[in-house]
Amino acid sequence: MNACLSNLDFFFCICFHSDDGDDEEEEEPQPGPSKATPKPRRRRQTSMPAPPAVTPKRPRSRASSVSGGGQEEDRWCGREEMDQTPDPLKFNPARTPGPTVDTTTSWSPLTLFQLFFQCLCTKRLQAGKKYVWRPLMMPDFYTFMAIIIFSGLVSVHHRADYWKKKWPYNFSFPSDNMTRDRFEAILWSLHLSNPADDEDNERNKNTAAYDRLFKIKPLYTKIVTACQAHFQPYRNISIDERMVASKARISMKMYIKDKPTKWGYKLFVLADSKTGYTWNFFVYTGKSSSITGQGLSYSSVMDLLPFGVLGDGYTLYVDNFYTSPALYQDLRRKNFGSCGTIRTNRVGFPKTDKNDLPKQSERGDLRWIRKDGLLFVKWMDTREVTMCSSVHGAFSGQTVSRSVKEAGVWRKKAVPAPDAVLSGGKGAIDYNQYVGGVDLSDAMISYYSVSHKTTKWNDPKQMTHKEFREKLAAEMLEFAKGSFVNTSFIFLHFFQFFALYISSFFAFTLLCLYYSCVFSFANISAPVGVKCYFLCMVFFLG
Repeated sequence: MNACLSNLDFFFCICFHSDDGDDEEEEEPQPGPSKATPKPRRRRQTSMPAPPAVTPKRPRSRASSVSGGGQEEDRWCGREEMDQTPDPLKFNPARTPGPTVDTTTSWSPLTLFQLFFQCLCTKRLQAGKKYVWRPLMMPDFYTFMAIIIFSGLVSVHHRADYWKKKWPYNFSFPSDNMTRDRFEAILWSLHLSNPADDEDNERNKNTAAYDRLFKIKPLYTKIVTACQAHFQPYRNISIDERMVASKARISMKMYIKDKPTKWGYKLFVLADSKTGYTWNFFVYTGKSSSITGQGLSYSSVMDLLPFGVLGDGYTLYVDNFYTSPALYQDLRRKNFGSCGTIRTNRVGFPKTDKNDLPKQSERGDLRWIRKDGLLFVKWMDTREVTMCSSVHGAFSGQTVSRSVKEAGVWRKKAVPAPDAVLSGGKGAIDYNQYVGGVDLSDAMISYYSVSHKTTKWNDPKQMTHKEFREKLAAEMLEFAKGSFVNTSFIFLHFFQFFALYISSFFAFTLLCLYYSCVFSFANISAPVGVKCYFLCMVFFLG
């Protein structure tokens, strides 16, 4: 699937209209004597009977319908009140969940790498001023990539330290495989798009035709396509933001205070909750007018969910930036479940305060409302937690272990928890377990971060992340050396070897003649000197 670049407004403007009916006032009958003249025989009735009491009609509203649990939705229900759990969704993935490659085959780190980077565009039309440029061949590029991965395994303060010969920077790699100037030349000159097309795109700046991601589009689209082609997510998925650290002076740079990486490029990512595999993503390029009118939190989710490619029956876990009743209801219509924390000021969140959760509630107290097929829960943990779900029941008696201070002593205590937080049996925490798919993926990237971000690929043999990178760098070097052996380089290597051989032969001949002169000057007989000369020649040629 092509990644959809979303240029949508952050303003959330979901229209929510109340269906309040018009009240009809009933005239109360006025007591009084009858207009007809009463007959004498009926004068025994001395007074009129009191009219029946009329109860004023209560205004109708959307929140006055009866929920699945039998409770009216205009009040919050306690945990002792029963709720009707929605029917589970039928899981219909487009493919069998998991890796789509043959897992019975032994895959090396290099072959897995090549699945995602089959064709890398590297174009350079003119030489730079700072570094001498030579055409980039495939062996040089793989050596360059091996150095990039090596820099994530071995950290130094400055990149130039990798080529120092003095202790403690006396690394045999990368200096034995590539010079520093050649590495810097490739780093400075690496280009993913055609420079001529870049100039055409720059002419469209400040217009609707301008593409801010044009320079990375060739690699960007290939990676997204490969991520979707080689893996099918399991039942639980999550969407969140990812920050790619950058200090570049560019308007696309964002700031998110709650992220470990606060400054950089913001990506919206869909990841598998079980493995942390990044299945889809797009780069946020800035605010723009919304097409759907629902806002960025709604559109970013819809853009990351290609329903035809993904299938249906999935359960999506998100945080309170994305959660809204409008989004959850639309996903429910497409046979997608959803669960997440929600902000109380969202349009559609119940506004009633009847039987609401008290401010001084005990840990474990909860209130719930089922409205329009969605469950809204307020639960007191360390602080109040508000959640919304289309797949969970309110409360089934489950508990979670918490540390509680009683009489000055901390003890473990079983605290009641709603099913949206704690469900699935055997202590499996639904929301906390499944919402962190993107965070798990971010953690894998951060373990061995490099100056230029790389992606993490999983080895079917459960190789550790560090071992994978070490082996990948080694295989890249072997591939770079082995790729020289082809028809186009045979004659080049022959002449290079022949030139080296001839130059070394004459250099060695001069060296032997020099030592012959030294032997003569040291009163060593000429035959001995000649013998030494010929012995050296035999050793050199042999």
